[in-house]
Amino acid sequence: MKRTHIIFAALVFATAFSATAQTASGSGAYPNKPIRMIVPFPAGGATDILARALSQKLGEKIGQTVVVDNRPGAGGTIGADAASKAAPDGYTLLLATSSTHSIGPAINPKIPYNADTDFTPIAYVASSPNIVLVPNSSPARDMREFIAHARKNPGQLNYASSGNGTIVHLTTEYFKAQSGTFILHIPYRGTALAMPDLISGKLDVLFDSFVTGMPHVKDGKLRALAVTSLKRSVLAPDLPTVSETLPGFESVTWFGVYGPKGLNAELTARVNQAMNAALADAEVKERFARLGAEPTGGTPQAFAAMVKADNAKWKKIISERKITTE
Repeated sequence: MKRTHIIFAALVFATAFSATAQTASGSGAYPNKPIRMIVPFPAGGATDILARALSQKLGEKIGQTVVVDNRPGAGGTIGADAASKAAPDGYTLLLATSSTHSIGPAINPKIPYNADTDFTPIAYVASSPNIVLVPNSSPARDMREFIAHARKNPGQLNYASSGNGTIVHLTTEYFKAQSGTFILHIPYRGTALAMPDLISGKLDVLFDSFVTGMPHVKDGKLRALAVTSLKRSVLAPDLPTVSETLPGFESVTWFGVYGPKGLNAELTARVNQAMNAALADAEVKERFARLGAEPTGGTPQAFAAMVKADNAKWKKIISERKITTE
């Protein structure tokens, strides 16, 4: 074989090997087709709106279209299960929440996936605190006064939730455990249905989501006592936290992105970098704020540690308070 033929063959082999290695490692060619982001909740809800705000900017940062794929049902477990079974090639992502990876696994051992081992953590996207609401007729002007009022009237006060086993239910039970109060639970099929009773004074307190609760405060229909984030929220910087009265108290709904199990480190880092860049964008911050959410970001390792701690906290509360979905 002539020397030029040998050199040509070697170059062809080297080029083919390099392309194969790049495809396998997730660099170079990735992403060369649209990326699917599974949202395990219905279109039009808060998680879906947040996903669409994020996916648009993520697509710009990563250089490929990111398509939102709604897979609602069973409290988010249907969509999460679908994501866990996808190929770990970087083209399927999951926008998970506290419901799918913290509370769900803690309260329902029969979910079809293992939240710890069937996913690859990529990025902590955002957190959204609850807001403590009381009717204007309440004698309490702050959390300290509310706790004192509840302690003086054990079993005489009640609270609403969006149903058994929901974040609103668990947050209030967590508060009761930390504050040493006895407040009766009245479950509703969503906090919106409880609002008229809270406004009229038939209910005494509601730990509602920030985005649905704050408009009633701004309209003068309800009084806000505190937020449930550990630190004061940039969304309402003048509103105290529950932790200022009960040190360490924290309850937020978090949103984060996972890939399927087996997603390699290079692809994970690539998506994480693009995700952090998207979350730093002013337009994304503004759109998140309208949903009552604050962008977070950070490393996959920090995200995984946060979820592990959140799951352990809710598992402890569920066990101690004997909470079920029934």
